[in-house]
Amino acid sequence: MSEPLSHYTTLGVGGQARNFVVADDERTLISTVAECDARGEPVLIIGGGSNLVIADEGFDGTAVLVRTHGLTSDVDSCSGAMVTVAAGEPWDEVVAHCVRKEWAGIEALSGIPGSIGATPIQNVGAYGQQVSDVIARVRTWDRRKGTQQTLSAAECGFGYRTSVFRQDLGRYLILDVTMQLNLSARSAPVHYQDLVSYLAADTGDRHAIDQLRAAVLAVRRGKGMVLDPGDPDTRSTGSFFTNPILTTAAAQGLPQSAPRYSAGEGLVKTSAAWLIQEAGFTRGFGNDRASISSKHTLALTNRGNASATDVLELARVIRAGVQSTFGVTLEPEPILVNCSL
Repeated sequence: MSEPLSHYTTLGVGGQARNFVVADDERTLISTVAECDARGEPVLIIGGGSNLVIADEGFDGTAVLVRTHGLTSDVDSCSGAMVTVAAGEPWDEVVAHCVRKEWAGIEALSGIPGSIGATPIQNVGAYGQQVSDVIARVRTWDRRKGTQQTLSAAECGFGYRTSVFRQDLGRYLILDVTMQLNLSARSAPVHYQDLVSYLAADTGDRHAIDQLRAAVLAVRRGKGMVLDPGDPDTRSTGSFFTNPILTTAAAQGLPQSAPRYSAGEGLVKTSAAWLIQEAGFTRGFGNDRASISSKHTLALTNRGNASATDVLELARVIRAGVQSTFGVTLEPEPILVNCSL
């Protein structure tokens, strides 16, 4: 059947798919993708749809909505909790479950939309945690070899907002993810100022993981980063641009006031939000179709009737302005389907 893909993305844009399949079990998921591959038909995998911008022309192939379910755990006092989760499980529901069980390591990733299967692709991260810190292995269907393959964390090629799954996009169909979490009711030391301020704490303090989850959700809501049907600022892909990683020499060309964080030897990470704002693009910039969020400079939002073209035109204007002002080219964080900047 044909189906408007805008119904399945948090941004709410995208045309129809020629064919649409809901895969609510692993057998259906694998067989659908394998059969499409055998006849040379393009496949678009959709999880929570929080990291996709799909063209207005839609997708000339089969879109597969991943709705597989299941969570198992093996808890040991030495190795902690080994938690294996099916790709279609909603990420934040899994975070909430782990916090209730006092399995620590992903509580700072609360409120992030999307499904478990999407998190390794871009190595989801926030507030000092990223999924690569806890992933032990990822079980996949290797579409190139036509067989199941389990990748260890070392084989996943994790980096800042990237992985082998993103670098070789489309090769691996993620079936489930296994995380190794600590048995602890306390968080790691918290250093991010937004959280420190909300918690009225000192930098480096540790907190109860349920308290930290509540703080993260509150801070994210204040930025329009927790999905809310009544709030158009949440009709987005989250952060539209990644924070640029520059060489030390390139970073010296930025104004002295620009944020700088170590990103490894000879590399510096700066803030995309700061660059956007200082280039003259403030919150609310845009029009009544597509605009920067009124709460967070990094989110490009659908104000209710935007097309993918509207959002991408806004992104191009912002990207060109930052390039002209600072000589830095912003890279999109979401996956662009049949469209580009």
